[in-house]
Amino acid sequence: EFYIMKKATKQDIEIIKQAFIEKYSDAVTELNYKNDYELLIAIILSAQCTDKRVNIITPALFLKYPSVKELALAELEDVKALLNSCSFFNNKSKNIIKMAQSVLTEYDGQIPHNQKELMKLAGVGNKTANVFMIEFEGANLMAVDTHVFRVSHRLGLSDGKTVDITEADLVKKLKGHDLHIFHQAMVLFGRYICKAVKPDCDNCLFPHVCKLKSLLNLRKNL
Repeated sequence: EFYIMKKATKQDIEIIKQAFIEKYSDAVTELNYKNDYELLIAIILSAQCTDKRVNIITPALFLKYPSVKELALAELEDVKALLNSCSFFNNKSKNIIKMAQSVLTEYDGQIPHNQKELMKLAGVGNKTANVFMIEFEGANLMAVDTHVFRVSHRLGLSDGKTVDITEADLVKKLKGHDLHIFHQAMVLFGRYICKAVKPDCDNCLFPHVCKLKSLLNLRKNL
């Protein structure tokens, strides 16, 4: 047996957009930071790691390395010791030191506020660059993490098998000047309500739109 989730209709998309804007228009990242340097590092560390865990790790890291200047000169083993409770801490430690060195030599010590330039830095891919630009600049971009991927598929906004296809689908379907709101909305909605395991369907914003729910009902009735 094989079931395909239905795609969201134009009417569904309008309902989704309005509900997200109503509930999440003032939402911001749950990562703690004081400036662009701290934000970029927090986002790099948050890959496959919870924001909660990152917020536990970063205070000591930022105390010891308050800017790219100090981090560029850091010993790898010292950084690893501070990040050792973070997933993939070996790679992340190397990347943030390399990132700091590049910012110092290539960008005069200033974190670039440009998606393409950000992606030239170690540890910064498309998603990280987009999240940085959304959070710090309110840029009209979409970034797809695990929560956004799950929510967009359950709501029928995308059936893309990859992050890139899903991002393109969301940009096309949610087009307008509110993409940054929809990114934050889907992250928080996916983190607290539309969870991977045991989703809190009683508090769903759109039970009448959810394609997962209608799929499960269909299975029940067969």
